[in-house]
Amino acid sequence: MTTKVLCIGDVMLDVVTKIAVMPSEINYGSDTASEISTHGGGAAANVASWLTRTNVEATIVGHVGDDAAGAALISEFDALGVRHENLMVSGARSGVVVVLVDPTGERTMFPDNGANSGLHIGDLPDITGFDAVYISGYSPLDPQSLVGIKEMITKIRAANIPVYFDPASVGAMKEVDINEVKSWLPMMNVLLLNEEEAIYLTGESDLEKALDSLLISCETVVVKRGSYGAIGKKRGSDSISVLADAAMVLDTTGAGDSFAAGFISQFCVHGDLSRSLMAGAEIAAHCVAIIGARPRVGTEI
Repeated sequence: MTTKVLCIGDVMLDVVTKIAVMPSEINYGSDTASEISTHGGGAAANVASWLTRTNVEATIVGHVGDDAAGAALISEFDALGVRHENLMVSGARSGVVVVLVDPTGERTMFPDNGANSGLHIGDLPDITGFDAVYISGYSPLDPQSLVGIKEMITKIRAANIPVYFDPASVGAMKEVDINEVKSWLPMMNVLLLNEEEAIYLTGESDLEKALDSLLISCETVVVKRGSYGAIGKKRGSDSISVLADAAMVLDTTGAGDSFAAGFISQFCVHGDLSRSLMAGAEIAAHCVAIIGARPRVGTEI
């Protein structure tokens, strides 16, 4: 039986600007040579896209505008096999992220939510038959989507479908009361976040202590550590660490999203933490080896 995952959240156009100098050496107020390319982006959209490379049937819930960017994003979903309904919002502009990538592969993002603001319960499709739901933190962090996302979660939990949650970024979380963000965590089954986010939410710089603190709210917690791999822990069990797979790093944009896709593809079927962490690391290695946050149409894992 095919595994089905519903991804809720942001659908963006990424404008990737790759520079050959460190950000401190940018000729501010003048010209700095760069390589610029456009790609589909948005955390939820990226997770859905990478899930299609794992033999999982992925469906996206989000919004794009009725503009050229929106048409391109929908076309890419169709080519990758991501399912969707009613993505396009008449009269709206699509969300865009300008991604600055330095010579080390580190990325800095400048997001504009655009049509992604205002997700509501009416956007949720029939959830019968879904094995898991992934929610990007960028959606509840948007005040215009918070009520709708909470209503979706209530309906999803009533259907006993596990919820995987990535709280987005520390930069985005700092725009919201931290206690509001923490209040969402008990609604989630699995928390996927990076090291900086784990420290921010718990105040613990020791990862084992951070994991234990987060496990009070969520049954399973995974901390993504970039080139150092990942560590995960289930409530009542020992933590498990995996190393990052070897890769030629060109662009880290979407690395965490691709990891989440690999992890979810295994964990929602087998519940095996070690196996799921390794699957996440494998897909993340494919992601960082290409420019952009999503797989190519012909990408095979």
